[in-house]
Parts: sequence; C-alpha cells; structure tokens
Amino acid sequence: MSGARERRQQVGEAWTTWLVTRGQWRSVAACRSADPDLFFPISDSGPALEQAVEAKAICATCRVRRECLAFALRTEQVHGIWGGTTEHERTAVRRRTVSEQPVTESRAQPAPEVGVRRLPA
Repeated sequence: MSGARERRQQVGEAWTTWLVTRGQWRSVAACRSADPDLFFPISDSGPALEQAVEAKAICATCRVRRECLAFALRTEQVHGIWGGTTEHERTAVRRRTVSEQPVTESRAQPAPEVGVRRLPA
C-alpha cells in the first residue's frame, strides 16, 4: 500500500471513530448511498431473498456494522436489514441473549397467585 493511500485510510478510520463516539455512525454507513427500499424486503421468499442478500453484501463492507446492529437490537427494530441481519436473525440474537442471562432473585421468584391471600408468619 502506498504511503498516501495508507495515510488516507488512517485518516478515514480516525474520522469514523470520532463520528461513532459522538453517536453519528449513520453518516459513514455504507448504506447511505444505496436505495433505502433495498434494506426492507417485503417477504422472506422469492425476489425478496435476493434483495436481502444484496443488502447484506453492502453491510458486509460497512465500517459501522457493529454500531448499526447494536442500534437495531437496542431499539428493537423489527423490520429491515440492520447491521447485516434480518428480522429473524435479530430475534434469534435476542432470544440467545435472554437465555444466557443469569437467573436473578427477581427472575427466580414465582409470580404471586391471583386471589390468594397470604397470612403473616
């Protein structure tokens, strides 16, 4: 890699980091120049499958893919391709995350029975 090209890459990475730390990751997302409809296939079959593959290919080149996916998970995006994942893939990630959380006392306590009165001990 030439010195000038390497320097441009370093500046680009520094700029991306600066934007990400300020919550402006979308401004450097690879999808900015793509048709937004590409990222919202209307079904899970037929031409929509190819559309999802094309959208994921753009995501695969994106420098802020992790931030995009984190945003989608945090805000519970239920439609579209975000961070290179479909709605179904994000649902699976959420399920795994919940099932891997340790059981805490509040989660371990059984729900009170409706209509049952407890007498003091």
